[in-house]
Amino acid sequence: MITDRKINVLVVDDSTVARMHLVHLLESDPQINVIGTVNDGEAALLFLKETRPDVVLMDIHMPGLDGFETTRRIMETQPLPIVICSATTNAREIAITFRALEAGAVACVAKPVGRDHADHEATAAELLQAVKLMSEVRVVRRWARAPQRPQSAQPFPPPALPVVEVPPASGEVVIIGIGTSTGGPPVLQTILAGLPKNFPVPILIVQHIATGFLSGLAEWLNQTTGFQVHIGAYGVVPLPGHVYLAPDGFHLGLGAGGRILLTKEEPENGLRPAVSYLFRSLAGVCGPAAVGVLLTGMGKDGAAELKLMRDRGAITIAQDSESSVVHGMPGEAIALGGATHVLPADRIAGALLNLVTRRNGYKGNPS
Repeated sequence: MITDRKINVLVVDDSTVARMHLVHLLESDPQINVIGTVNDGEAALLFLKETRPDVVLMDIHMPGLDGFETTRRIMETQPLPIVICSATTNAREIAITFRALEAGAVACVAKPVGRDHADHEATAAELLQAVKLMSEVRVVRRWARAPQRPQSAQPFPPPALPVVEVPPASGEVVIIGIGTSTGGPPVLQTILAGLPKNFPVPILIVQHIATGFLSGLAEWLNQTTGFQVHIGAYGVVPLPGHVYLAPDGFHLGLGAGGRILLTKEEPENGLRPAVSYLFRSLAGVCGPAAVGVLLTGMGKDGAAELKLMRDRGAITIAQDSESSVVHGMPGEAIALGGATHVLPADRIAGALLNLVTRRNGYKGNPS
């Protein structure tokens, strides 16, 4: 829990104006203390040799050592919570932000807009909330490794992937729904990269993320997993081996005709898109033919509805506490008895492979 002790923050941004704006916003919160500002990654590394903040708030696009490379070096030497703060709207540039998450950053937020903008208060509040919550996150050292590459179509399942036993049941799996929030993008990447490119089941995903980052998330997942990742569109029939992300500001579900449903209905748990909406639609339309997966994230979105899916005969998976950045959502589901399996992030792909193999009789012939 957050205590009376102030949260010490280092701000890293190459723009003097942006640094001043961020410092002003951060120090408007009595729980936050900015202990330093630097203008590039090299300066950040030098600062951290002498002083350890609770959180690093860092831009992604900087001359010299950018946010990704700086994150990688910090997490390999002296890991601490890093929040990426970016103003870019270009999908390919935003994809670099998700490489920083892959390297160990714990969250990404949009750079707050100015006071004359209608979204000023909302973006400022999101920044402050992220810094305060991420100051409590447990981080671990990331060892240097070769970058992951998209998989080509391969026999199914691939060798050496861990699997878990699933109970036999009649009927094929026709859809997989995944819900996640804080810490979700790297886990999604781990799961999708662990599945074969010709995976025979479509996947629908609700990822809570700052407005404007979704296209970059889709681009990054396309680049690093080999899956075709789309932003969901109304009326589309989900295809095997394709991934569909809920668009900004819309609930995503599956309609009775097996087509993607998008709606502007009221937020649930204060969120739109909401995992709750997706899971409830899958429980109603698909019953035991659906699989629900609830990953890292704060709050309780999707927890009761994962239990509903399980009650309707679906296999349900919740991420375990040890591998979650924030165990709020999956933890709530586990407490409600909503999880058939509780698994670390790196075993979820294996469980899905095993389940679809047994239910669908899939042998993995290349498509």
